[in-house]
Amino acid sequence: MTVINGDRFSDLQGFYGEVSHVLMRDEDWKVGTLDGFDDILYRFEGEIIWKHAQKSKEDLGFEATKNFYENKIRQGKPFNINLAQEKLDELIEGNGQTLYEILIEIMESHKNITLVLD
Repeated sequence: MTVINGDRFSDLQGFYGEVSHVLMRDEDWKVGTLDGFDDILYRFEGEIIWKHAQKSKEDLGFEATKNFYENKIRQGKPFNINLAQEKLDELIEGNGQTLYEILIEIMESHKNITLVLD
């Protein structure tokens, strides 16, 4: 069993720090992207308990996600600006996923993981 503690972070970078700490203690690199997070989960098997998930849902909700896509658009390459704009538009229209929802979807896509939101 592994615990991700939502009280230990309030933004996406903090989430990456937390999962790096709890899932990659013996590694010499840290998670820094959604793809990187997805990649490390292939090596994990078992239960992940996300404590204070409701706080994380708020912290990684609409505003954080809006800022995430706006930053990608502002930075430009290597990011796919058109895709980021599409995702931002979907979010604003009420049809897009928040960062929290994206992270949940990533974890749930790994059949070797049981996710418990606490």
